[in-house]
Amino acid sequence: MDIVYIRDLKVDTIIGIYDWEREVRQTVSLDIEMAFDISEAARTDNIEHTLNYKAVAKRLIAFIEGSEFLLVETMAEQAAQIVRDEFGVSWLRLRLSKPGAVRGARDVGVVIERGERAKQPATEA
Repeated sequence: MDIVYIRDLKVDTIIGIYDWEREVRQTVSLDIEMAFDISEAARTDNIEHTLNYKAVAKRLIAFIEGSEFLLVETMAEQAAQIVRDEFGVSWLRLRLSKPGAVRGARDVGVVIERGERAKQPATEA
């Protein structure tokens, strides 16, 4: 299975359950691994045959900047659904973190996997 990824995509948004969090924009960070067969893109050297990570990033930035969430879980679930539905990704792992949310910790957040991972072909002995 090939993986196209985006690491540490930072987006400012309204996120959190406390009153003060509803008043200020906070930065969240996303790491996304997306299953996508890149063999045709590698063969043709044509972006039309791959998953355009810039298009994915721009879509997620627009969505998250324009949204407000109470929970990182909800944001992660909806972001994952956008990537799967709009970009034809069969499987993804998405890590969404909220830096500075807990004193003493660099960040907190969730990691979710959605979809089916491609099965590895059996090798002959």
